[in-house]
Amino acid sequence: MAAPLLYPSFIQALRDEGLTVVEVGRPATHTRTASGRPWGPVHGVMIHHSVTEGTATTVRICRDGYSGLPGPLCHGVIAKDGTVHVVGYGRTNHAGGGDPDVLQAVIDESYDERPPKPNVGNVDGVDGNRAFYGFECENLGNGRDPWPAAQLEAIERVAAALCRAHRWGPKSVIGHLEWSDDKNDPRGFTMPSMRDRVADRLAVKEPKPPAPKPTQPAPAKPSVDLSRIVAAAKSDPPRRGTPISYAGVKVVEQALVREGLLAPSLADGHFGTATVRAYAALQRRYGFKGSDADGIPGRQSLERLGKARGFTVTP
Repeated sequence: MAAPLLYPSFIQALRDEGLTVVEVGRPATHTRTASGRPWGPVHGVMIHHSVTEGTATTVRICRDGYSGLPGPLCHGVIAKDGTVHVVGYGRTNHAGGGDPDVLQAVIDESYDERPPKPNVGNVDGVDGNRAFYGFECENLGNGRDPWPAAQLEAIERVAAALCRAHRWGPKSVIGHLEWSDDKNDPRGFTMPSMRDRVADRLAVKEPKPPAPKPTQPAPAKPSVDLSRIVAAAKSDPPRRGTPISYAGVKVVEQALVREGLLAPSLADGHFGTATVRAYAALQRRYGFKGSDADGIPGRQSLERLGKARGFTVTP
């Protein structure tokens, strides 16, 4: 039991189920609801055969109706190629009168293979046009006209789409012959087999999105000790190749290389003369002058370089 879907949601539900949908004219406003008889609450989906031949003829009759029964005669026509032609929305003349016990069994989804056999028909039954979505399927209904695989799959998808939208189970899908004792449609397949197909489709869960790949923690920024950098800068080694006393020197030198102030070959871990000159150039770039640009790192300039080149400074 539910309020009917709004028309855009109805169309989207069908398309989301993978159906090809053709809207004929302006189906959203083509309805029998204006006759003063309501549509809804809705309880299920009813399947019919059209007793017509040819898609164009079937669509025209189902949209316009005929003498004594004005259209629309359903919400959609399911053609033999599986296309769904939506011809009306709201109340449509498709179900007529039917058995109240069947309606209750559909509402409760309480029956086994089939709902109870209907004991009333179109004239003396309860209003089914109010209670069901209706789909006419292009078929002569003589038991010999074939039901192509594409058409049967489209019936399955239409029913599953509306069941999914309303959170109904497959027992909310019935044939006209299960509703009224003077109807025999659809003829050529059984409704229990179609409900099994709908159940299988509803049981297919949406694929889960792939689990996110574990993210590697961002590498910790290297840290340099200001006092040890200053000590290294003040003890220029006599020659290259002597042991490195503090690895943080190379971090600073590589930063100077990326600043374009020191040749890569001179980033050797020794805060030698070339590095002092390069650092002095950096200090001048930062606006330091005189003794504040002597190439011996100070806290302000070193922290600024670290922020730009990815290292931190400890006092």
